[in-house]
Amino acid sequence: MRRVARRLSLLIPHLLHRIHPAKLAGLGYLSYVVFGWVILSLPFAQRTPVGALDNLFVATSAVSTTGLSTVSIANSYTLLGQIAVLLLIQFGGIGYMTFGSFVILSTKGQLPARYSTVAQTVFSLPESFRIDKFIRSVIVFSAIIELAGVAILWPIFAQSGVPTPLWSAVFHSISAFCTAGFSLYNTSFEGFAGNFWLNATIAALSYCGAIGFIVWVDLWRMLDGKVRQITLTSKIILWSSLWLSVGGTLLIFVNEPSMEGKTTEQALVDSFYQAMTAMTTVGFNTVSIGQLSNGTLLVLMVLMIIGASPSGTGGGLKSTTTTAIFGVMRSVLHGIEEVRFWGRPIPLGRIRTATASLGFYLAILLLGTYLLEITQQVKFEQNLFEAVSALGTVGLSTGITSSLNNIGKLIVTFLMFSGRLGPLTFGMALFFHPPGEQETSDGDLAV
Repeated sequence: MRRVARRLSLLIPHLLHRIHPAKLAGLGYLSYVVFGWVILSLPFAQRTPVGALDNLFVATSAVSTTGLSTVSIANSYTLLGQIAVLLLIQFGGIGYMTFGSFVILSTKGQLPARYSTVAQTVFSLPESFRIDKFIRSVIVFSAIIELAGVAILWPIFAQSGVPTPLWSAVFHSISAFCTAGFSLYNTSFEGFAGNFWLNATIAALSYCGAIGFIVWVDLWRMLDGKVRQITLTSKIILWSSLWLSVGGTLLIFVNEPSMEGKTTEQALVDSFYQAMTAMTTVGFNTVSIGQLSNGTLLVLMVLMIIGASPSGTGGGLKSTTTTAIFGVMRSVLHGIEEVRFWGRPIPLGRIRTATASLGFYLAILLLGTYLLEITQQVKFEQNLFEAVSALGTVGLSTGITSSLNNIGKLIVTFLMFSGRLGPLTFGMALFFHPPGEQETSDGDLAV
């Protein structure tokens, strides 16, 4: 036995060294899904019997921080099952590498070289960031923000008269920060549409997670005097988040018919909230998505496709990828070969990565939509919206999730998993990649 254990101890690192980081990332998230699937399938985790496929769907949705569910979380799972869902959300939102890396750093003081390579692939950091310090900052920042969210939400839920307000505060604080969109209420936050402080807190938590750890670490380094200014990545993230939020809010406010019967203040709040929930990919909603006009659904789909930012808890194509593509379009129109933002050139490697990400994203989205269209008996725009929401790990739905047949559930499960891993990383994990060729890139922009 000792001889076998010794051989395995020598063989496993050798095999890990030969496996591409994208494949290791995929295997890591897959292990989380399988573990959650097993826990949710236990009889004492369920209030009412839940099928194996539905448990797999929920486990994948939780790890991918999507929020789509074919069953009611509150009605179908016991407290143990709900805790399991919340842990999957936490691990999936912060990243499966984060906790493992944090444990290694706490015990050994530094990460092995191979572990650092995989972590760099998962987090997609600018080169100026040290992975060990970044991971420590992620853990501390996440704990502070989530505890602050619990402290604020607890009295709000208590005053609203909901049962177990503390548990609701814990569950929704983590779900919001991890941009998961899972709720203990079957209609999400539609029953709290008029509660300004609850909606404001959820929005703040969602932005903290979606903007990404790169920005928060960057800002801390600047305030601490370690750097003179934030990185180009952070500038792009902050400006794109601002303009997407403002633009989405105005488009919904001006063109959504259901806003006409509300006061100006309430219409603005509702418009902002739906734009925020799509852009951050958190997936909470205060109005019925199925009742919105096709024009508003299109706005939400665009925001969901663009999504959040790299190294954050949200999904989507990522704001930096979108702005890189926009930069290429602008440079072509102006006859300029070099792509620049704020006077700084974008490395060609980042442009190639952004272009490949867009290609993989659209390919998977079109495939998923097509498969849903030929297997589900609903309107095309509903299938398209469901596919966009699943791949963007958003969790918004026009109401067809619970009526998906078994094939539809498998299709959406595939979309959620590939969306959490990232379409480009998912593509690299599927296709052959020569050993030693890495997707590292120069420059200060993360895509």
